[in-house]
Amino acid sequence: MPELFRLVKARHADQAFDGEGARLSGGRWNSRGVALIYTADSIALAALELLVHLHSHEVLNSYRLYRIDIPDEDLLALDDRDLPRDWRNDPPPSSTAQVGDGWVAAGASLALAVPSAIVPSQHNVLVNPAHAGFAQAIESVREEPFLFDRRLLKNNPGKA
Repeated sequence: MPELFRLVKARHADQAFDGEGARLSGGRWNSRGVALIYTADSIALAALELLVHLHSHEVLNSYRLYRIDIPDEDLLALDDRDLPRDWRNDPPPSSTAQVGDGWVAAGASLALAVPSAIVPSQHNVLVNPAHAGFAQAIESVREEPFLFDRRLLKNNPGKA
């Protein structure tokens, strides 16, 4: 049973697993309007995925780390052959959102492992909050404070 990780701003802790943030803004693997929860297969990748989007070091001390266990039988992995050719582009292409949207609509699994655009050998794991197994899975969630090491900002104190 894989343990997955999610970093969330403390002020959004009560919404950490509702998929609303991704539904409202969309993401690499979902279109606006499609609820999805982005997790990572390691704490380090969860941190990198967050840092790449931060614009200010001011928020670095206000995060919570969540750990969730997903049963093996509820986790699918996207085959590399099914990746759109432009999947690593920035900004994210609509082709990857179509993959995620299709997976959510099919309800094929609770979670889908996809490669990270930052570190392709590592995986982000998409969790479908509308899946029948979701309520049971979130019973395993553990929460703890998370502090980023200030050395991450050593070379650029105004930006993260």
